[in-house]
Amino acid sequence: MSTKEKISEELLLDEETVKQNEIILFNDDVNTFDHVIETLIDVCDHTPEQAEQCSLIVHYKGKCTVKTGEFRDLKPRCSRLLQAGLSAEIV
Repeated sequence: MSTKEKISEELLLDEETVKQNEIILFNDDVNTFDHVIETLIDVCDHTPEQAEQCSLIVHYKGKCTVKTGEFRDLKPRCSRLLQAGLSAEIV
């Protein structure tokens, strides 16, 4: 195996070890659909259609993954969801 091949293989392994976390949004009986949709658009960079679909999934299924990524990106987003009165956690 050449040095270039070894470096490429190591880079692929490094990329695979980056843990992807998820923000899970939970249903509640407090927030309106409009508030949830507007918050997802603002905080999670959802399109209006994406935010509406997530709000419906949360309503009917009880929870929905609303954002996936690295923990350092998700932590401030999850904090903003909580500050907006939504129920969410990072897993």
